[in-house]
Amino acid sequence: MASEHSDVTGDTALALKILVAGGFGVGKTTLVGAVSEIRPLRTEELLSEAGQLVDDTDGVDRKVTTTVAMDFGRITIRSGLSLYLFGTPGQDRFWFLWDELSQGALGAVVLADTRRLEDCFPAVDYFEHRSIPFVVAVNCFAGARTYGARDVCRALDLDHGTPVVLCDARDRDSGKEVLIRLVEYAGRMHTARILNSVG
Repeated sequence: MASEHSDVTGDTALALKILVAGGFGVGKTTLVGAVSEIRPLRTEELLSEAGQLVDDTDGVDRKVTTTVAMDFGRITIRSGLSLYLFGTPGQDRFWFLWDELSQGALGAVVLADTRRLEDCFPAVDYFEHRSIPFVVAVNCFAGARTYGARDVCRALDLDHGTPVVLCDARDRDSGKEVLIRLVEYAGRMHTARILNSVG
């Protein structure tokens, strides 16, 4: 989604839609909340006993809430460029929402936790199959073994050139850097597609 509107100075402002995806408990809500300049919209509910039967909480034992629809936030990258952030729910049973949320998205951030790296495979597959540009952002949790970007790239069997960045989802500057990398990468991908279509 790219929408244009004029700000108070009369300059045209561009708003881009970005998805934040990944497995259960990886930090999507935290990232959206950390970078958003507005109070983020959250649709979190307490984990229920019924949900514990289907949600794998191994490694995220202290998690007590889960996103059931989406998170929403906004961040201004620079004058005239804002990002609308949509955090997706991580559990399989909410994936029907992804098709709606991904309509018109410029690209996506796939958050990964090296303790549960396999949890981000569905998000990687989703965006690869739909040709939606994405970056993998490894959320560096305290106490988790540190892996380099190349190691993560190989483990996830990412397409050549897909960026992998290390981040702290709690830190605004770290999250902003991830979003800047995504916008730059998605811009290059969209430009290449346009050139290929006319060439």
